[in-house]
Amino acid sequence: MDTITDDLVAAGHGDCASLFSAVYRAFSPAVAGYLRAGGVDDPEGVTHDVFLAGYPRWTAVSGGAKGLRVLIFSIAHARLGDHHRRRSRTPVPMEYDPGRDDRLSASAEDTVLDGNAEANALAMLEGLSEDHREVLRLRIIAELSVNDVASIMQKSPGAITQLQHRALASLRKLLKVETRVAS
Repeated sequence: MDTITDDLVAAGHGDCASLFSAVYRAFSPAVAGYLRAGGVDDPEGVTHDVFLAGYPRWTAVSGGAKGLRVLIFSIAHARLGDHHRRRSRTPVPMEYDPGRDDRLSASAEDTVLDGNAEANALAMLEGLSEDHREVLRLRIIAELSVNDVASIMQKSPGAITQLQHRALASLRKLLKVETRVAS
């Protein structure tokens, strides 16, 4: 058994609730980041759904922590697709208009994020194709192997490697253009 899984099982001490909590604490930040980068409106809520959907299947997982990670991100990938299908059928939400905001203090989000670093990163990802964004989310945020990403995206490992290479090259070009414009 994998040491991470051993640690998670030890943290659970045979108690299902403690095991769920340990696995959730270990993997939920990466899942929420993956969903946030994928444009999910409520990444924390969907993260909860991912873990609740996967929990009954944890006992059947082989491969230790790696197998568990692949299962969790396979479910997250499916939930991301569900989210975008659902959003395509709902009305577009209204844009925030700061001129109509009568609050006297800055928003908590602006204070915490200290500007728009996250918005800049997400805007750069928006300049990529959907396959390029998905490969980068799964490889970088979810920290999955090429073979695991290939399994989730139903493509060959060679195709995943090419997609990642092209996505990173496109990001480099976007960064160079943005740097020139800012200078």
